[in-house]
Amino acid sequence: MPRIAVLGLGRFGYTLATELAARKAEVIAVDHSPTIVEQIKDNVDLAVRLDATDELALRSQKIDEVDIAIVAIGGNFESALLATTILNSLEIPQIICRARTKFHAEIFKRIGASQVIQPEKQAGEEMARKLALPHLRDLIPLEEGFSLIELDAPGSFVGKSLLELKLRETYNLNLVGIRNMPVKDEDAEDGEGIDEAPRIMSVPKPHDIINSGDTLYIVGPDARLAQLPRE
Repeated sequence: MPRIAVLGLGRFGYTLATELAARKAEVIAVDHSPTIVEQIKDNVDLAVRLDATDELALRSQKIDEVDIAIVAIGGNFESALLATTILNSLEIPQIICRARTKFHAEIFKRIGASQVIQPEKQAGEEMARKLALPHLRDLIPLEEGFSLIELDAPGSFVGKSLLELKLRETYNLNLVGIRNMPVKDEDAEDGEGIDEAPRIMSVPKPHDIINSGDTLYIVGPDARLAQLPRE
C-alpha cells in the first residue's frame, strides 16, 4: 500500500486521512492543532503537529519519502501554496491539492500539483446528477464533460430493443454494457431456474431487449447524459 501524507486536518483532511488508514494505506497526518492531532492519532500510522510550510519539519518526519502528499489546507491559501511548492521541491511523486475555486486550482497546477480536487464543487455536481437522474448508481468521469454512468433501466426503456431506443441518434450516447437481472423459468419450481449471479453483456446487440431491473452502462457527454429519462 502507498505511504501517504495528509497536510491539513480540517473536516475534509481528517475524513480523508482516517478513510485512507481504514483501507490499510500508511498515513502520516499533519496539522498545527494539537487538539486535532490528538484526536486522530489512534486512527492513522503517525499524527504529528508541525507547520506544513516548514521544510525542515517536514523532512524530520520523512514526508520527503512518501509516495503521495495531499495538501488539504483549506483555510489559508497562502500556506497551501507554500506547502505545495515545498513538496514539489522534495520531489514527491504525486501531489494532490484541495482547491476552493477554479482560480486556485489553476495556480496549484502551475506550481507543481499533479492533481487538483474541489470537494465542494464535486459534491454539488454529484448531488445535481443524482437529483436529475434518480436511477443513477455510479458515475466515472472519463475527461472534462464526458462520463460513463451506471444506472437502473428507466421504465420507458423497458421492453424495447437497442434498435428501438436509438440512444445514439436521440441522445448522442452509447450503451456499452448491460447487467441483466437473473430470469426465472416460469416452469421451474420455486427457488430453481435462476442464475446464481447477474450476467454481463459487454457488447449489447441491436435486438437485445431491456428488461425491468437491468443495469445499463452508458457513455457520452455529461450534457446528454443529463437528458436521459428520469423514470
